[in-house]
Amino acid sequence: MLKLTFLGTSAGVPTKQRNVTALAIECLNPYLVGSSRQQDQDNNQHTGQNASQNKKSRLWLLIDCGEGTQHQLLHSKLSLHQLAVICITHVHGDHCYGLPGLLASAAMSGRHAPLTLIAPKAIATLLDAIMLTTELELPFVINFMAIEDLLSQQDGKISLCLDSQHQLDIDITPLSHRVASYGFGITQTINRRTLNKDKLTADGIPASALWGKLQHGEDVMTDNGRKILSGDYVDNDVQRTRVVIAGDNDSPNLLFDVVKDADLLVHEATYTHEVLLKIQGKNPDFDPMHSSAQLLGKFAQNVGLKNLILTHFSARYQSFDNASSRTPNMAHIRIDAESAYKGNLWLAADFAQYAVNGAADLGDGKENNRVQYVGSARDNEK
Repeated sequence: MLKLTFLGTSAGVPTKQRNVTALAIECLNPYLVGSSRQQDQDNNQHTGQNASQNKKSRLWLLIDCGEGTQHQLLHSKLSLHQLAVICITHVHGDHCYGLPGLLASAAMSGRHAPLTLIAPKAIATLLDAIMLTTELELPFVINFMAIEDLLSQQDGKISLCLDSQHQLDIDITPLSHRVASYGFGITQTINRRTLNKDKLTADGIPASALWGKLQHGEDVMTDNGRKILSGDYVDNDVQRTRVVIAGDNDSPNLLFDVVKDADLLVHEATYTHEVLLKIQGKNPDFDPMHSSAQLLGKFAQNVGLKNLILTHFSARYQSFDNASSRTPNMAHIRIDAESAYKGNLWLAADFAQYAVNGAADLGDGKENNRVQYVGSARDNEK
């Protein structure tokens, strides 16, 4: 299960209600949450993680890091010590100006674990210049992966092993914007091995350390020389959850292939379609190369996407929702998208959190309930 926390949802500049772009994605294993330590000890089902998966063990990713992102994090329970990967979609300041400060704060908080940074090559140049001119020293290694190199050498795909049963894959898709911009597909795969204890007991194999080995896929030999095959007593259930997070992009169709099997698309919708056309018509020599809500709605409807979250809204749109108001607001964005899209639609707000579970229904058994709004990160702020 992936848990999304929007840390910034404004385009270009911050507003009083919205910071510039940043999105945190926690990688949660629902098979561990709620399990008791005693059950884990009784069955010898050690997975390398505490069965309760306490909050300090939750690894998370950061997609974009606009100015002020580290301030937004202070209103969440996310820790820079558990941050595993930072992905930067493109070099515009509202998506990356917060990166040097966040890294500096991580250093001052005592982080020493390596950090993976996936970004355009220019981001490395930016960091090198800032570290040189400000004498910034980091006590942890940054494993920098240039997107340009990944696309040419590895087809834009990276795999991260979170533990023996928990895999994270990241794929990259080039988009269309005024500078090189990219989308990130985040796919979480959890292999759950369930031990058939009743069958073991019925076959005269009492609870012991052998049970734990069987659960981990090992064939074992009993004291009396009996060989026991793991495959005979372990069921393997695979849970797959996939979200696609797009950077700035005026051509949603570029994501056609990568969203076909996605549980959720998060995409910018900077303007209503009417405003986008006015901006393009006012200055034909300058195209902002963003998407409208209606454009996204048409794409999502055509591809059969069940869940869509829009973000990266122009500062002209106020955060309230009132369709009758003459002041541009979220209702106008929502109506623009709904004119073309009939699926599940959300307009992101700062600190809004969503749970995405691609394998298990979260609500009333309907497939489209795989995505749910679960509240604000500030709800439990102390």
